[in-house]
Amino acid sequence: MKIAIDGPAGSGKSTIGSALAQHFGFLYFDTGIMYRVVTLAAIERHIALDDEAAVTELAQRIHIHVSQPTHADGRQYTVLLDDRDVTWLLRTPQVDRGVSTASAYPDVRHEMVRQQRRMAEAGNIVMVGRDIGTVVLPEADLKIYLTASAEERARRRHKELRERGTLASYEEILIAIQQRDTADSTRTASPLHPANDAVILDCTNKSVEETVEAVLQLVQLRITQRI
Repeated sequence: MKIAIDGPAGSGKSTIGSALAQHFGFLYFDTGIMYRVVTLAAIERHIALDDEAAVTELAQRIHIHVSQPTHADGRQYTVLLDDRDVTWLLRTPQVDRGVSTASAYPDVRHEMVRQQRRMAEAGNIVMVGRDIGTVVLPEADLKIYLTASAEERARRRHKELRERGTLASYEEILIAIQQRDTADSTRTASPLHPANDAVILDCTNKSVEETVEAVLQLVQLRITQRI
């Protein structure tokens, strides 16, 4: 079974996708981290994010590896950039602001999508991102579009950063999320929008537990329909 979860930044896709995969024993893969790695690498190497050719060349050159968590620090996976653990560096406001630019380039997305599809070939996977149901896995057995208000998503991200000891203002995070929403939904390459057959789930006023339960019911219904 292949499950696709799409939605805007900070909507809880990673948390819900990880819980869902753990419940069913499926592979969990957050595809957005791949674009964050490219963005982080460009920032660290002083490559201008508006230099499409340079960012594309970088995306094709760096080595990205994703594995099960290697530290008990609340992470859902461990991400290595050229063998260096960058898991938490991918969630900083600086990366938040730049990732839409890097992820909008067609050749960058082409390379990342190619790798994502290869990972999904074996099935029994929960793949999370912004174009999974529309581009990466249009044949997914279940497509969910998870969303929440920009204010609620900013509040969650602010809380997450503070709990890790990272100083960041709520206002700065909210602006970054709003800018990200606009960039993601208006980009030429794979713009963010629900697949025609996706189930839209608004979790603004739902707890994590309530959202997980709602998604589990959707999966169980789809499994029943397949029997």
